[in-house]
Amino acid sequence: MIIHKEGYKSIAIGGVIYVLLSLMIFTFLSASIPWLAWLLFAAVTFLFLFLISFFRVPSRVMTMDPNLVIAPADGKVVVIEEAEDLEYFKGKRLQVSIFMSPANVHVNRAPVTGEVVYSKHHQGKFLVAWDPKSSSDNERHSIVIRNAHGEILVKQIAGALAKRIVNYMKPGHQIHQNAEIGFIKFGSRVDLLLPVGTAVQVKLGEAVKGGVTVIAKY
Repeated sequence: MIIHKEGYKSIAIGGVIYVLLSLMIFTFLSASIPWLAWLLFAAVTFLFLFLISFFRVPSRVMTMDPNLVIAPADGKVVVIEEAEDLEYFKGKRLQVSIFMSPANVHVNRAPVTGEVVYSKHHQGKFLVAWDPKSSSDNERHSIVIRNAHGEILVKQIAGALAKRIVNYMKPGHQIHQNAEIGFIKFGSRVDLLLPVGTAVQVKLGEAVKGGVTVIAKY
């Protein structure tokens, strides 16, 4: 397991705060209330370790197949339905949405190999990520990947806690299946917009792993 580059600054800042809080705890409480000092130290240690784990990138054997759509993120499948896309396709698509809790791995990956033909960031609200309106109202970044099977839209959506979306893709980029497309900090959601009639291979409530779980089959 490695630490993602998006976490270097956050972990450095968190480390400084962790050291300062630890010094304050033991300076002011260790002599008078030692049990409270150790309890607070354990709490801040847990929070710092959780911060580090948030930016983890575990080693995985990726699923590679040009006829499959692979999960772009870790999390739980919260939506499988036909939806009207007003941003790019201007018509109905099959939407599969994955909700990422703060405990999930937050690297986002390309579900298929192809050319990035669209990449756009949208300012917006910060509704909870499972709210149906979050797909259209929240801050988000959309990319469209085109290959021989057609086009797939991947939408990174900010949530109530996720205030920063990072996306590395520009129109014209050639992207390989499971390569990194970006990162969302502190819990959110990723939507896939697939051609209507695509054979979905997951169920509502199913836990999926980015780069591993098969979402759909052409």
